[in-house]
Amino acid sequence: MEGRMGAPGRWGRPGSRCPLPPPGRMDPSADTLQRLRETFRSGRTRPAEFRASQLKALGRFLQENKQLLQEALARDLRKSAFEGDLSEIITCQNEVDLALKNLHTWMKDQPVAKNLLTQLSSAFIRKEPFGLVLIIAPWNYPVNLTLIPLVGALAAGNCVVLKPSEISKGTEKVLAEVLPRYLDQSCFAVVLGGPEETGQLLEHKFDYIFFTGSPRVGKIVMAAAAKHLTPVTLELGGKNPCYVDDDCDPQTVANRVALFRYFNTGQTCVAPDYILCSPETQARLLPALQSAISRFYGDDPRGSPDLGRIINHKHFQRLQSYLSPWLTGGLASRAPAPTVLVDVRDTEPVMQEEIFGPILPILNVRGLDEAIDFINRREKPLALYAFSNNSQVVNQMLDRTSSGSFAGNEGFIYLTLPSLPLGGVGNSGMGRYHGEFSFDTFSHHRACLLSHSDLEKLNEIRYPPYSDWNQRLIRWALGDQRCSLM
Repeated sequence: MEGRMGAPGRWGRPGSRCPLPPPGRMDPSADTLQRLRETFRSGRTRPAEFRASQLKALGRFLQENKQLLQEALARDLRKSAFEGDLSEIITCQNEVDLALKNLHTWMKDQPVAKNLLTQLSSAFIRKEPFGLVLIIAPWNYPVNLTLIPLVGALAAGNCVVLKPSEISKGTEKVLAEVLPRYLDQSCFAVVLGGPEETGQLLEHKFDYIFFTGSPRVGKIVMAAAAKHLTPVTLELGGKNPCYVDDDCDPQTVANRVALFRYFNTGQTCVAPDYILCSPETQARLLPALQSAISRFYGDDPRGSPDLGRIINHKHFQRLQSYLSPWLTGGLASRAPAPTVLVDVRDTEPVMQEEIFGPILPILNVRGLDEAIDFINRREKPLALYAFSNNSQVVNQMLDRTSSGSFAGNEGFIYLTLPSLPLGGVGNSGMGRYHGEFSFDTFSHHRACLLSHSDLEKLNEIRYPPYSDWNQRLIRWALGDQRCSLM
């Protein structure tokens, strides 16, 4: 995705590799990483009481610095206080509260079913911290997409290196200067810098890497992790389809699509990226979209307090290039006007990569089957949306496609449910998080079997030489339904 709740913090030119440090250059993060590793090896982060103390401290950071965070979000993206609260601060606080409430339950060993050979043993899964984890965050939701993974990493008992995006400079400054005052610095650190510093950081061995950004950069991160066989979660993005059936109320669809397409000025990885519908539905949908946009943001959206800004001039220029085939002038001075494009072909530049801005293309299809075929011939998206008054249409779209998440007759309101995971599939990412899924992501699920040393007589049947009776008994004990002791 272009940044993140979807964007690509771009590193260098498209296709370029993450730069490595020049030979002989001092690595300022080496001592920090060594210190964190020693802390983890000491066992300091493992007790539930320590994990809870860090989560409570993170909650205090959010509460006591709410205004500071809102001001930073306003500087970076011109987010309103309400939007910043809703999509950044409250969401993070809810994750902290959920983790604190359920921490002891999540940490409990998980018993598993046993066979007859292990009936007198204890078999369970223990969720252990990986160790030293790296979280690389994007700029588009610079609080949410930085701190929600951090909640999971801390709850799971890891030491954490946090790399906030250098593009959202205001938020980066708060996270770097204020957050470490709240967390134990023997097991937590913030590392700053751009592409070069991030590339240098990735040369080190971590026990887990969590990256949010574009598929292109995700491949670079995964290649760096592969050198150390480090597991990764990649929260990426892509072009999220939105199918609108002929059997719909156009104004209802327009209200919901406009809200979620233009929220955060379109800089959201799970936003609907384009609409698929028939020409007849397009004709009814266009005036409804115009009505929704005017009602939400006024006759001059550029002056609306509820619509933010494109993060920087580079991304503004990228969006302008998408509009070049149309004489619209939809964007000016990073102040966006929500734009709808019609007569769009799938070969247009606007259809080649995630838009990540307030532009909504409409492509025409003849019906559900053609829409499904169009979607399935492309990379699997992070999110997929379908609108229809016919539940069979929605269910067919769900059953015959693949995506990280799916919503019928709704936008990405599902992100408010920590009971649902967020994660991609294929080109849109791997792994999942939110709520308990975050705890599990940052935990190694260790298979454990504890047996007794004083029951050797019962184990005699396991040892060679194997008689016919021993073989049948072992097979039966293992649950071989074809084996009979008779």
